[in-house]
Amino acid sequence: MALLEVNNLNVRFPTEDGVVHAVRNVSFTVDRGEVLGVVGESGSGKSVTNLAMMGLLPRSTRIDGSIKYDGAELVGLPRKRQTKYRGNELGMIFQDPMTSLNPVYTVGWQIAEAVRAHQDVPRKAAKQRAVELLELVGIPQASKRVDSYPHEFSGGMRQRVMIAMSMANNPQVLIADEPTTALDVTVQAQILETLIDIQQRTNIAIILITHDLGVVAGMADRVLVMYAGAAVEVGTVDEIFYRPRMPYTIGLLGAIPSEASDGQKLRQIKGATPSLIQMKPGCAFSSRCPLAFDRCLTETPVLEATDDEGHLAACHLRNELDPVSVRALFSPELITEVGA
Repeated sequence: MALLEVNNLNVRFPTEDGVVHAVRNVSFTVDRGEVLGVVGESGSGKSVTNLAMMGLLPRSTRIDGSIKYDGAELVGLPRKRQTKYRGNELGMIFQDPMTSLNPVYTVGWQIAEAVRAHQDVPRKAAKQRAVELLELVGIPQASKRVDSYPHEFSGGMRQRVMIAMSMANNPQVLIADEPTTALDVTVQAQILETLIDIQQRTNIAIILITHDLGVVAGMADRVLVMYAGAAVEVGTVDEIFYRPRMPYTIGLLGAIPSEASDGQKLRQIKGATPSLIQMKPGCAFSSRCPLAFDRCLTETPVLEATDDEGHLAACHLRNELDPVSVRALFSPELITEVGA
């Protein structure tokens, strides 16, 4: 049995303009010790899916479907019971550590409070646990820095503090939501190395939400590609990078700079994601897809198996895309206005 199992998850937000269907029938699993990369452009539903698992969405949000952790259903749990899992079994690293940390308390106090929220331990023991966690994530002189305030740390060090806080109660699943946003390349590499080191030492499962496919290639075991609130492809790193079966995935891969693209314009996916308030029939990607045909405009493809075992894709042409060149598919001469 998978450690985390999400089935037909739907998340809707009521707004003045209508109901936003932010997550549409998303299903995936995460095994113990596995790293699942979740990729897709802004607005694809990556963060909302994971906030739903953490029980951190507004009360007005309508959630249906199933989220099971170790066999226990999380959807529909009262808020007080959700705290048993949030921070204890499921940890989360947020995008911006400066806004996630309270500037008026020391980092040690904040980590210790995360410990005491779930464990009946004295303050002194909780503070010692904070020191151990800061050492775990590579903060130098942790016994001294535990009494420092967030503004006394660099951006990379603050992100390490957030990782330490997320690990305070030894969760089995760690959700890392864009953990390297706004950090320079060198610091990004250090943060990712820290996550890899923690994962290897604790065998924790990690859900890595990112825009950076290079990060996914170097860290993930499997990849979930999301578009317009839906899961459009799921597979191993090798399957996604070398045998993609969904044109949107191919477009993302084609936009990655490489030695072959040196001196040339990067490929791009024309157009924009559709409105999530009034979704049209058919494939959500059809207006941007160079391979769309009549069926794509009327019939919504579902996530189904390809001829690679365990590789799923939501595309009517999923078993016919293997020979298509990643670079050629989104060449300017192949891009047409489909479904206009």
